[in-house]
Amino acid sequence: MQVKPLGTRVLLKEVETQETTKSGIVLPSNAKEKPFVAEVVEVGPGEIKDGREIKMQVKKGDKVLYSKYAGTEIKLDSQKYLIVQQEDILAIVE
Repeated sequence: MQVKPLGTRVLLKEVETQETTKSGIVLPSNAKEKPFVAEVVEVGPGEIKDGREIKMQVKKGDKVLYSKYAGTEIKLDSQKYLIVQQEDILAIVE
């Protein structure tokens, strides 16, 4: 199933990171705080609001930081995704 966000929404997939302690113990993703880093899967077309065109500043494949309580979690084909507004994206990670 393919999802195409509307307006200025962005479909994100969280980036799974494994963290290792100094003693070599690998921490599973559920034992630590969410990283709030994700990869952009799909981008909406943008929108016109109050007569101004709002262009999308992120593109498919970008890695981004997003707000802690942003978006709506969805599950498609056993994968977890997050749909957020463009303004909930804080930065592009290079």
